[in-house]
Amino acid sequence: MDKTAIELFAGVGGFHLGLSKSGWKVIWANQWEPGKKQQWAFECYKRHFEGSGTTCINEDINEVPTQDIPPATLLVGGFPCQDYSVATTNAHGIEGKKGVLWWHIERILRENIERGTPIPFVLLENVDRLVRSPAKQRGRDFGIILSCLNNLGYVVEWRVLNASEYGYPQKRRRTFIFATLSKSVTSQLYDDTNDMNIITKHGFFATEFPCKPNGDANGTSICLWPDLVKMTEQFAFDFQNAGYMKDGRIFTIRVIPTFTWDKGSGKGTLRSVLEEKVDEKYIIPIEWIGDERDRGTEAFRKTWRYCKGAKDESRVHKNGHSYRYNEGKIPFPDKLDEPSRTMLTSEGNLRPNRIGHIIPVDESRNLYRVLTPVEAERLNGFDDGWTEGMPERWRYFCMGNALVVGLVEQMGRRLGQIMHEGVGAEDQRVGGTIVGPLDAFLEPVPLKVKRARKRRSTKQCHKGDSGI
Repeated sequence: MDKTAIELFAGVGGFHLGLSKSGWKVIWANQWEPGKKQQWAFECYKRHFEGSGTTCINEDINEVPTQDIPPATLLVGGFPCQDYSVATTNAHGIEGKKGVLWWHIERILRENIERGTPIPFVLLENVDRLVRSPAKQRGRDFGIILSCLNNLGYVVEWRVLNASEYGYPQKRRRTFIFATLSKSVTSQLYDDTNDMNIITKHGFFATEFPCKPNGDANGTSICLWPDLVKMTEQFAFDFQNAGYMKDGRIFTIRVIPTFTWDKGSGKGTLRSVLEEKVDEKYIIPIEWIGDERDRGTEAFRKTWRYCKGAKDESRVHKNGHSYRYNEGKIPFPDKLDEPSRTMLTSEGNLRPNRIGHIIPVDESRNLYRVLTPVEAERLNGFDDGWTEGMPERWRYFCMGNALVVGLVEQMGRRLGQIMHEGVGAEDQRVGGTIVGPLDAFLEPVPLKVKRARKRRSTKQCHKGDSGI
């Protein structure tokens, strides 16, 4: 089996770049920004990859027939996150305008199974909030996604990864979902009867992103409901930052990283991505910086120092209602010898705001600047100038939506190792069973989609597990 991939919601190509660095070939990709006359992200993707053998499609995925997508070993995608993100007000989760795009992933996987060309592996990315969405029914959306994948015959593992905890220069937390058909070799990663061994030793994420339980955390287990309507109406569960699902049974636990690196090297810091020479247009006007001596004045409330500072003050709503407003302090300026804060889509704005990065130029002269587009690219692991050719606000926007390329490279390398060497590269043994190369464990006949059953089978869950 070859290392070919198809990419959905491709953006500017973070998945493609990471996979190509780990020996994979992306043969087909789709990127479409609804309601936009100018498709900046697609043009960027096409410029970098069209000549490398990738078919690049700029169409609404809803309009793309599954049969037009070539067979591949791996499906990847950072499906749009606005309906899950804490940065978005009135987010509606899987029911939102962009949350519903999950169902196109499900459609493509399901229809490929039905026509006898199942996709063995899936790798998806979204914001960390995905496992808790929506706020009023915590965990429902993630539970629905897991249930869909279970009904299609996939075993699933997830991990919420903070890139900075594995040596990267940005505190970017994202949920990664890995799914493998139960007939593929990687399903044997999940044969161990010890749940913690799967998370910390045998699972897909364990070797590249080592971890251990957080304190005395023991984890919890539940069984999914196959009825998606009932799940939509009633399901709620406190998913943790690591876990897996097999045969409808879920185990989840809170973990912390055990990865170590030489922090004295300077790598993994905001300083490590800064350009030496920066155009003056990125310098913030001094009057927008603010002076602590002016605190309490109306003029100070329009400055960076005020936006970044702690607040405990009375405010009046536009309807006349008085209330107390509180928020904590954000570092001013940003700490250069630590990993960067999470970069958002509104980065690069010179006007005073709370979330943008502010870099010291000459503090004695009150000179500060914002991040440059190249620095934004470096924070995510893209080559310098990757997004050149589009307006600067779009360069920041695309990087605010992008993933950390190095994480994908690690995952691509891990999957390639499993395919080449078999499960458990160290001793080739999982749960007492010797395992071998991928092709030996793929079912040669077409797979059938699991149909939802009205009642939960007791064989799906280990004895003692509880449903919800």
